[in-house]
Amino acid sequence: MRILKYMIGGAVAGAAAAYFFGYDYLFSGISKTYLKGKSSAYIDDGDLFPSNPIATEEPRLWEEDADYNKTDLPKYLVDNLKHSRTAALVVIRNGKILHEQYWGGYNQLSQTNSFSMAKAVTVMLLGKALEEGIIPSINEKFSDFYSEFKNKPFGNQVTLKNLAQMEAGLDWNEDYNNPFLPNAKAYYGKSLVKAVFTRKFKEEPGVRFEYQSGSTQLLGFALRKALDKPLATYLSEKFWAPLGMEQNAKWTTDDYGMEKTYCCIHSNARDFARLGQLFLDDGKAGDQQILNQDFIEQMRTPTEKSENIYGMGLWINHDNPIKHYYFLGLQGQYIIMVPEHNMVIVKTGSYFNNPKNDRGRPDQVKFLVNEIVQLFQ
Repeated sequence: MRILKYMIGGAVAGAAAAYFFGYDYLFSGISKTYLKGKSSAYIDDGDLFPSNPIATEEPRLWEEDADYNKTDLPKYLVDNLKHSRTAALVVIRNGKILHEQYWGGYNQLSQTNSFSMAKAVTVMLLGKALEEGIIPSINEKFSDFYSEFKNKPFGNQVTLKNLAQMEAGLDWNEDYNNPFLPNAKAYYGKSLVKAVFTRKFKEEPGVRFEYQSGSTQLLGFALRKALDKPLATYLSEKFWAPLGMEQNAKWTTDDYGMEKTYCCIHSNARDFARLGQLFLDDGKAGDQQILNQDFIEQMRTPTEKSENIYGMGLWINHDNPIKHYYFLGLQGQYIIMVPEHNMVIVKTGSYFNNPKNDRGRPDQVKFLVNEIVQLFQ
């Protein structure tokens, strides 16, 4: 009994300390991962968090290519996909679905976590807000939306463009494995304001590229303030419905309804592919210009400070003989655009050990581009 008393006392003291030092989100993280047999965030965790709906209105199915699913993937490619725990592979060519395949019990209707692919979607919303004049300029300062940042060193200099290009100078460690670092607090905590607004800026913005989830979350806050509506609603109105997405989707939020704009749009691979097709079509869907072509070009143009691997929300590979650019999410979520071959490749899955030797870009992206283009050209 005495040992039990000490154990209970220790647990209570530990819990109190966690709350005191701002680590109470760890309890949420543990309940959503380890107690469910998981070691970290995963692609099927959407029902564990609050979310805002992303609605479609008149769903349009993909038109099938004449060669739809007539070509079997070679064994070495299937082995690579299975090894990386792929859930879905979808290939679009010339605006038609050419190949789709699913593993691990997933199918056409399975909605999985986009993770950081949502960063590019957030930048798309910025582009639309600029186009509609809701935000006057991409060079608007973040502190014009949240005046408390005017008193932070460097915080009064950060622009929306700095945030979109990952040149904000934010003090943010992009580590997904350490539960005491800001990504975990943003993901499992109750308040994104507490997770992000408490961060400082460590250097002058616009000087150095550093990929940071916190920067995209700040951009999301600025958009939310300017739009005065949920970002999921704006995404529905300006993209999801006009593109004729096949399914309603959802965007994970904190406990106060703020979307996690650095991650966490839950949708299916076929609808993710429509986002890629929008870029191949320079922002048009049919005869409708969904997003300004100039902004599309700005998103997919590599920046000098990133050493030409990142634009605004998009990763870029012009080093590869087959040039491509893509949405990238944790654990191997890709929407890859291959302009030369008018092709979109979507891959989703749950791979925790994805090598990134290609100048910080996943090796698998280049591999998929080279092999799939060769297979289907």
